[in-house]
Amino acid sequence: MKHLLDLRYHYPGRLLAHSDPVLLMGSCFTRHVGEALQDRMFRVWHNPTGILFDPTAIARHLQMLVKGSPPPADQLVFLNDVWHSWEFHSRFSHPHAEEAYVLQSEAVQVGQSALQYAGTLILTLGSAFRYVRCETGAPVANNHRAAAVEFERQLPRVSELYDELESAIQAVRCVNPGLQVLLTVSPVRHARDGLIDNNRSKARLIELAHRLGENLKDVHYFPAYEWVIDVLRDHRWYDVDLIHPNHAATREVIDLFVAHCLGPQAQELAEQALRFTQAARHKARFPDTPAHQHFLAKQQAEREAFLTEHPELTWYPPNTAAVFSTRDEE
Repeated sequence: MKHLLDLRYHYPGRLLAHSDPVLLMGSCFTRHVGEALQDRMFRVWHNPTGILFDPTAIARHLQMLVKGSPPPADQLVFLNDVWHSWEFHSRFSHPHAEEAYVLQSEAVQVGQSALQYAGTLILTLGSAFRYVRCETGAPVANNHRAAAVEFERQLPRVSELYDELESAIQAVRCVNPGLQVLLTVSPVRHARDGLIDNNRSKARLIELAHRLGENLKDVHYFPAYEWVIDVLRDHRWYDVDLIHPNHAATREVIDLFVAHCLGPQAQELAEQALRFTQAARHKARFPDTPAHQHFLAKQQAEREAFLTEHPELTWYPPNTAAVFSTRDEE
């Protein structure tokens, strides 16, 4: 008896290798893929300018990274005794406006460098809905818990979202012509929008991703959404909120990604690298014993030999986040 539907998928793009650094931007599901690649010793940056949910915001931030500068400091807003930018996550806010602008400028510089250096850009689309300031009509990436009446929620047409993201990708190609783009739609349901509006939103994102893939060179789609929603789909694959995929579901998506998007040599190296990462995360019950100290010394020696043999790998010590990653949830 079959318990899961078949998902027929072949990744048509350039298979990832450890010599191929990866920049990831988008919704909170981005960090699951980013951390999985990080655990497998890929060079990774994820969400350098903070979490982004909608394609309009992602397009604006891509253009921002191309230009290399955040919005002017005079656009900062003072809310709840802290200076914020409507474009940036609150971890780039600060009680002093000058410090907030420095944090945002540094984030853009890191993102710009990553954009120029990366071989693959992974964009995870979370929601087609966007929010604009009622006072100015300008879209925002983060509302910083300002009053809801200050914003208008909009659901743009696919054609409008296409024009925004297509223009941003073309701008990116001017600074990194060889960059391939991998689009995916987050399987996290935006239940606060209501299930009907959530499905309308996800449908537009899926259509947007496929249109971009059909019309632009080296732009491809990865079916994380379909794998969770249509193949796994049972509530046992979800967290207690019935919205976020749980650890097991996330592992399934990562396994699918590794099997389809990494080359054979990269898969073999990734498997070996993951064993070193898991060993480094091992928490001993008696860490000060000679036996555990011997284990640590042996692991370090073997890891250093492995990294010397494969200099294209990047080692992230345990509990070290990739550059400007975020753990905020949708």
